[in-house]
Amino acid sequence: MLKVLQLIPTLDRSGAEKQMVMLSRGLPRDRFQVEAAVLTRTGPLEAELAAAGVPVTSIAKRFKVDPFALRRLTRFLKAGKFDVVQTWIFAANAYGRIAAGRAGVPVVVTAEMAVDLWKGRLEKAVDRRLATACDKLVGNSNAVVDYYRKLGVPEDRLAMIYSGVADEPPPAVDPAAVRVEIGFPPDAKLALFVGRLAPQKRVLDLLRVLDLLQHVQPDLRTAIVGDGPLRAELEKRAGQYELTDKVRFLGHRDDVPRLMAAADVVVLPSEYEGLPNVVLEAMMQAKPVVATAAPGTTEVVVDGVTGLLAPIGDLPLIARALRDLVRDPRRARALGAAGRERVLADFRADAMVAHFADLYENLAAAKRPPA
Repeated sequence: MLKVLQLIPTLDRSGAEKQMVMLSRGLPRDRFQVEAAVLTRTGPLEAELAAAGVPVTSIAKRFKVDPFALRRLTRFLKAGKFDVVQTWIFAANAYGRIAAGRAGVPVVVTAEMAVDLWKGRLEKAVDRRLATACDKLVGNSNAVVDYYRKLGVPEDRLAMIYSGVADEPPPAVDPAAVRVEIGFPPDAKLALFVGRLAPQKRVLDLLRVLDLLQHVQPDLRTAIVGDGPLRAELEKRAGQYELTDKVRFLGHRDDVPRLMAAADVVVLPSEYEGLPNVVLEAMMQAKPVVATAAPGTTEVVVDGVTGLLAPIGDLPLIARALRDLVRDPRRARALGAAGRERVLADFRADAMVAHFADLYENLAAAKRPPA
């Protein structure tokens, strides 16, 4: 049996965190003993780990560069005698690889979950410096792997495992009641955005699209779920575009599957992704998706087959795609059904877990001395 630690910055309800929790819960307990650690703080997903019997330790990093946290993490890894440490997201990837090397952890796996165009020279230099401090850098899409290949990560350190989504029945909802609950007419067409309100997601583009559509498709309403540094600015822009009766900023919600079940279409106008959870979740619910052709997204959304794609920043084409789907429910249902078939074939959570389980065992076996 292998003792495995999952290290991540927080346990907020975001994409990488959801994948980590899904993996931690799914690893077979007859083959793996699983623990988790958060580099900075916990969050709402800790309850799901606790319910699965996965203990969580906080390293309590306080500063961007925190040598005391690095020391605490190294001591924790030494004391834990872990066979495998998997790190997630930049800060945990950096601190985790350094600490695991100092602690003598046999197998180190690094998970990268996006084509990280936000990274500057410093972050890229850290990634290059630590590229060989892990046994495998696993991207959650071919686009992510290609990004790190171009960054200089050696080919023999790269692997690709698609993110997964659980095949769970959507909650039973009254769509009209959900609309009324969030302040919309019961018969409105409902678009749903779920994500962090940050530049990567280009939510301002979505507001501009809704401005284009508000007289062409006056019954369209949009629920924006999530929070982030741009929320105040986006709310201000919605007012300037006279969209306050057509858009609701709902903040963080624990009932996203319920909102999704009530929606007519899910929209994601991102600049870049890795493999967006919200798209997988929408397609598993057989909901049609309108998205931009961002790296990673194009590996799950097949334009005209499992959803509709538009070039990044092409507001008229995004608007046309939204308009077409809310006006043509039959086509929307067909795209949604095809999307569900696609995620069932290639993006199941149990397949993701199985691939990581095999990776851990193969890497650990390669490190054992010959008998």
